[in-house]
Amino acid sequence: QVRLVESGGGLVQAGESRRLSCAASGSIFSIGTMGWYRQAPGKERELVATITSSGRTNYADSVKGRFTISRDNAKSTSYLQMNSLKPEDTAVYSCNADVGTRYGNSYRYWGQGTQVTVSS
Repeated sequence: QVRLVESGGGLVQAGESRRLSCAASGSIFSIGTMGWYRQAPGKERELVATITSSGRTNYADSVKGRFTISRDNAKSTSYLQMNSLKPEDTAVYSCNADVGTRYGNSYRYWGQGTQVTVSS
């Protein structure tokens, strides 16, 4: 089994920075794309950023230039550096990862989510 655990959430002031981490553990043969999503109250979950195994990144327009996704393959961990935070960034942030098995299959796993609240 594979487990993803997020950390780094909390309450921050507008304009401040925060870094989220997502650590994968368990039966991992390989990890493909890793991603971060968020869901604000009353809204649907939306993509924030993704990073492929080769380091190619993709961002939602709303966070471009402010957020940076990265990964440490040796630690099976992805990071989301969030700068210049705005109240509208308030949401539950969840990570996912496409985990490969030695048999060639790939499964997408999700973390439990971490709350980020940005006060004005």
